[in-house]
Amino acid sequence: MSKIEQIRSEMVAAMKAKDKERKDALSMLLGSLKNKAIDKRSDLTEAEENEIVLKEIKQLKETLDSAPADRTDIIEQCQFRIRVYEEFAPKFMTNEEIKATLQQVLDRLELTAPTAKDKGKIMKELMPLVKGKSDGKVVNQLVSELFQ
Repeated sequence: MSKIEQIRSEMVAAMKAKDKERKDALSMLLGSLKNKAIDKRSDLTEAEENEIVLKEIKQLKETLDSAPADRTDIIEQCQFRIRVYEEFAPKFMTNEEIKATLQQVLDRLELTAPTAKDKGKIMKELMPLVKGKSDGKVVNQLVSELFQ
């Protein structure tokens, strides 16, 4: 079952439950997925669907960060939509899983004592393995910890 079908069925359930706020959030997410499929002119892959969901969450977090503190309506709406969208987001790797993948990359590159100069090589090998499964900021932080 694709994310579009899954979100559509959740939206129908929200309409039946008369949960307008959830229905609106799901409608926005569904629209983003459909627009990307139209732009691509074919069905989306699971990775592309996950990428769009994560992009929408990221945009909402940016809106949340830039919202004035006195605009509680915007803040609450963004927080609610983030919670709804996270139901459809891929499950992220734990720090331990990222560290294990990082160790595999270090072994493959034969780096026993990596230096800051090696960071580019490490990230180049690591990011394709964790893309869409982890937050890039967390990965960057874990790699940076190697050099301390």
